[in-house]
Amino acid sequence: MIVPCIDLMDGKVVQLKHGRELMVERDDLDAIIEWFAPFPLIHIIDLNAAIGNGSNQDKVEYILKGRPARVGGGVRTVERAAQLIERGAAQVIVGSSAFTATGLNHDFLSELVKSIGQAKICVALDTLDGKVVVKGWRESTDLSALILLPELEQFCHTLLCTTVENEGAMQGTNLEWFAELRAGTDLKIIAAGGVSTLTEARKLEGIGVDVVLGMALYTGAISVEEILN
Repeated sequence: MIVPCIDLMDGKVVQLKHGRELMVERDDLDAIIEWFAPFPLIHIIDLNAAIGNGSNQDKVEYILKGRPARVGGGVRTVERAAQLIERGAAQVIVGSSAFTATGLNHDFLSELVKSIGQAKICVALDTLDGKVVVKGWRESTDLSALILLPELEQFCHTLLCTTVENEGAMQGTNLEWFAELRAGTDLKIIAAGGVSTLTEARKLEGIGVDVVLGMALYTGAISVEEILN
């Protein structure tokens, strides 16, 4: 399954390289929503909320009025996660709050499961050279993503796995890494970071990994039409 992404920053739809360098900026949100209408699900990421610099809550909730979506960015409390589910989110993506300096944040994740149910939880297992990064990819940890996989199975249904070193670079992603992740867990895995051709996306689907597309769609490297055909 291929899922398009709407990343929001300062009220606009953007695409960033490595999570920092602005590459695409658009203010035609309604046109983008319509563009992605053929897809059964989209991703919405509030980048301001992710880095703790404001939020795009109004835009997030506007999109949710008409579209099923996974939503992430700055989900730091159980209350916020529950609010997003109430607003219509199909799943909530939890990133930094899922981790501590030494491992998983068991207390938070356990409360989250009690509140919204495991099936509604997607953990953002974002990595740089195999190690988990947090706070909008601004901080690195010593946590190995592969080692955490078995432990994560009790807390979530889905893993959104971004290879930050590839993100937005349009030079291809790390297929071997996603194969390792796939072999390490039965959880649903969604790959993000550098997927630049439909052939590459289909290879990931072939090993049982879903794909989130951002930059490749916004730059026209992959078209909605060729995905649907």
